[in-house]
Amino acid sequence: MKITDHIANAKGKTLFSFELLPPVKGKSIHGIYDAIDPLMEFKPPFIDVTYHREDYIYKQHDNGLLEKVSYRKRPGTVAICAAIMNRYKVDAVPHLICGGFTKEETENALIDLQFLGIDNVLVLRGDARHADASFIPTPGGHAYASELLEQVCNMNSGIYLHEDHDTSYKTDFCIGVAGYPEKHFEAPNMQTDFKFLKKKVDMGAKFIVTQMFFDNTKYSDFVKLCRENGIDVPIIPGLKPITSSKQLISLPKIFHLDMPEALSDGIQKCKSEKEVKELGIEWMIHQCKELIQLGAPVLHFYTMSNPGPTRKIAEAIF
Repeated sequence: MKITDHIANAKGKTLFSFELLPPVKGKSIHGIYDAIDPLMEFKPPFIDVTYHREDYIYKQHDNGLLEKVSYRKRPGTVAICAAIMNRYKVDAVPHLICGGFTKEETENALIDLQFLGIDNVLVLRGDARHADASFIPTPGGHAYASELLEQVCNMNSGIYLHEDHDTSYKTDFCIGVAGYPEKHFEAPNMQTDFKFLKKKVDMGAKFIVTQMFFDNTKYSDFVKLCRENGIDVPIIPGLKPITSSKQLISLPKIFHLDMPEALSDGIQKCKSEKEVKELGIEWMIHQCKELIQLGAPVLHFYTMSNPGPTRKIAEAIF
């Protein structure tokens, strides 16, 4: 079922969902099940599965020369999504990214997803590799999420890369895109960011999932600005509880977000990491209750495949 249908069928009730990481290579699918099982009692209608592009390492040979070697730390999402849907009878939402794929590889992945009955995708540009100062597109691939979105929309219209297909061979993906309540860090200003977000919705995006935030006014202001700019699709807040004091520095650095002063002060006063984790969970419970009052259609948690904190929050909310 499509994300938009799940939201419509809820008739205003806020749903619960979460996102998880594929296991590091060498680990089995049971790591995925261990991350999902503790959260299933809260009846998520869908589960997101992230994707991570290849990275590079440099191997030094005996002659002193360095060889640039491509590697992936985690498996792809197609098989994982199929396993989730088969085991739990819920919808799986694979992330599609620009980096690491040619247009042909993207088309093949979408054909596989359609074949498996997966009808939701989240379209993202993806992050730069660790060794790169900025995002570098894969040769023959897409440079922007809007380009990737266009390819998915084309397939929904029966338009493929190199063949003239009859319109009966259309895919039928419900497409989501990312939104940034505190502005994408590469956008010069919020209005420019909204210009590109509006373009994606006009092209065919059906829902928005936000970057994490810790101040609900960021979300409410973002929703208001979206509506004022003619963006009327569901806007799903992305959430992550603080679980360690290191995240006070790492999360703003990585995700370009602001920590509320009350939250940062509270973390700095904690006497142990256990207290930090408890504070993070309590802060998120309060956030979630407010977001439900604000009419958030879904509370979507970035679990990082660690279900414990999310479970405690869900117990208090759902």
